[in-house]
Amino acid sequence: MKTTPVHVVARWKVKAGKLEQVLPLLKEIRTMSLREEGNLFYEIHQSKADVNTLILFEGYADETAQQTHVQSAHFKRIVTEQIVPMLKEREVTLAIPINI
Repeated sequence: MKTTPVHVVARWKVKAGKLEQVLPLLKEIRTMSLREEGNLFYEIHQSKADVNTLILFEGYADETAQQTHVQSAHFKRIVTEQIVPMLKEREVTLAIPINI
């Protein structure tokens, strides 16, 4: 049975003065996420127009792997409890690849 990969594009607007606190936490969650079964990639980018805007590109083997990621203890501890309170805005888009 073929599974469909799930990709995540997240845009985080970090509150002024909080970027230096967010970056080490983001490095930690990236390291832990790359070890998850079903993780395909986890890339972090910074906007050229606004240094406080971070763009995350994540890939998971399927929806189960993506849901396991957001329900993990390390995601809740690092992202939900620590990073999210330091964000001004947070937009997350889940997408699947299409072959056209």
